[in-house]
Amino acid sequence: MKIIRVWFTFFLLLFFSCKIYSQVSDTIPTHDSIIFFSKQLKENRKINIWLPKQYKNSKASFEVVYMLDGGIKEDFPHLANTISELINQHKIKPIILVGIENTQRRRDLTGFTVNEKDKEIAPVVGGSEAFRAFIKNELFEEINKRYRTKDTKTIIGESLAGLFITETFLLYPAMFSNYIAFDPSLWWNNEYLVKEADNFLNKFTNQPKNFWFAASGVQGIYKPTNELASIFKNKHLSNFNYKYSFEPKEDHSTIFKATKEKALIWMLGSTHK
Repeated sequence: MKIIRVWFTFFLLLFFSCKIYSQVSDTIPTHDSIIFFSKQLKENRKINIWLPKQYKNSKASFEVVYMLDGGIKEDFPHLANTISELINQHKIKPIILVGIENTQRRRDLTGFTVNEKDKEIAPVVGGSEAFRAFIKNELFEEINKRYRTKDTKTIIGESLAGLFITETFLLYPAMFSNYIAFDPSLWWNNEYLVKEADNFLNKFTNQPKNFWFAASGVQGIYKPTNELASIFKNKHLSNFNYKYSFEPKEDHSTIFKATKEKALIWMLGSTHK
């Protein structure tokens, strides 16, 4: 029985560490693409940028949403199309969407781990600090010099991307104003982020921060995510707004598309605060 449990746990680690993409093709919206060399990561990185129609018709600056898994064959098309629809419906403000295409996803989106099973998901893991430095020290500058941007920045992603987003929020909250995480892989490193969340929050910034997160009905996902929600509830932090959406009828492959609209409206609309 113990052997079966070990192999089942290993299967979950492999399954939930893989980004599951929809088999339904999404229309690729008109967008810009840039490729530049990252000194931090020592490789070329491709970035996809979607601009709202209001950008070309004005001289105004816009808030930026940075998305992980932002390749054309990843989540960029469907999220850009959804944002466009929500802007047209006046449900959210016009924003710029910046998609970060993957090279070594499991390397970039995971922090350190002492769990040997975690280390088996890829040849290299634990690169989140370097990836975060790339975003902060290189990508922000590249986007700001090419486009008219405001200081307010949002980050959005699912699964291991949700893990990276939660880690960034807890360790470096000043990096973004808004954080959106779908089914974050909080099981990573024996649920380290959840276990240490209270300590991290004791050092929290007083700057306004917003965190929206969701969990599907998958037990290995929602248990630590529920616990994180309870920790947030008990902290009573000033200038901190959060919304937790437990979605037991969804699974890991459907949670992003099923809840993205409510996440974007809560975060980028005008009524959540």
